Amino acid sequence: MIARRSRLLVLLVLSVVLLATGCGLVSSSGTFKKTSLTDGQKPLSGAKLVVTSKSFTEGVLLGKITATYLAAAGADVTDLTGAPGSASSRQAQLNGDADILWEYTGTGWVNYHNETETIADPQQLWQRVHDIEKKENNLEWLAPANFNDTYAFAASGPTAAKLNVKSLSDVAKLPVNQRTFCVDDEFFSRSDGFVPMLKAYGIPFNGPNGVPAGNVTRMDAGVIYTSTAKSAPCNFGMVYTTDGRVKKLKLAVLDDDKKFFLPYSGTAVVRESIVAKYPQLRQLIGVISQRLTESLMQDLNGRVDIDGEDPSVVAYDWLKSQKLVT
Repeated sequence: MIARRSRLLVLLVLSVVLLATGCGLVSSSGTFKKTSLTDGQKPLSGAKLVVTSKSFTEGVLLGKITATYLAAAGADVTDLTGAPGSASSRQAQLNGDADILWEYTGTGWVNYHNETETIADPQQLWQRVHDIEKKENNLEWLAPANFNDTYAFAASGPTAAKLNVKSLSDVAKLPVNQRTFCVDDEFFSRSDGFVPMLKAYGIPFNGPNGVPAGNVTRMDAGVIYTSTAKSAPCNFGMVYTTDGRVKKLKLAVLDDDKKFFLPYSGTAVVRESIVAKYPQLRQLIGVISQRLTESLMQDLNGRVDIDGEDPSVVAYDWLKSQKLVT
């Protein structure tokens, strides 16, 4: 499996070895907070569930939120969040060693099934991925959450105002010398990345009246945010829409008005046999999904990546703030 994206600072998690059948996963430090539903009910009493996640911040947070909430609902939850590398968590679920994993529709479509068709409608893409995964892998992609962690370009607030840009089409109208970009190496070379995006917006890379090679600075993804905030060496930087630094640095995310980028809707994926055994999972996880927005994920990710808080604490605090646990 190809990693969803090389992005964010990898969460530094001290791990304790936990026996897991054949997958070599470890449970993350701190695990999740033990708590109860606010109404005291235990709809998952007697259920045994294994929750895993990928190792980047957002994946761990989603795993912690899910593990905490399902345990509060009475399940005996094994916490395998923060699995090193995205392949291990996915493979663990395919092997039956993990039951629940948060994924992204764009990842399922491009990375897992090698599809190249661009489907701009988030619901349509989710349905296509849902159907393929159910048929081929016996995995149930539950209803997607209300956030889309996809690629985007942003500018500092002052730069966006000065240049009067709100969309990528607005960028295409700027003088060539103002079309300056910061991107990382992976995004630059992706078949659905920077060069095809420029072509879609009519400003081809190194083409006539396009974007000269000298206007593009390639750098580490983490440095792009601060460079964009300073508008040096670029006016526009590649970002991820739920990254905490977008809000912290007051970046203005530009509208992808031609719908070039695939949706990456966050979705809880559960093994089909587990959903059949515990159908109440649909409703319980749906309670979480409905509340997760891009703005909220920026806040939660920022508390971990910028403020250095423990993901398990951030997950618990959010659930408590929503009056979902006590």
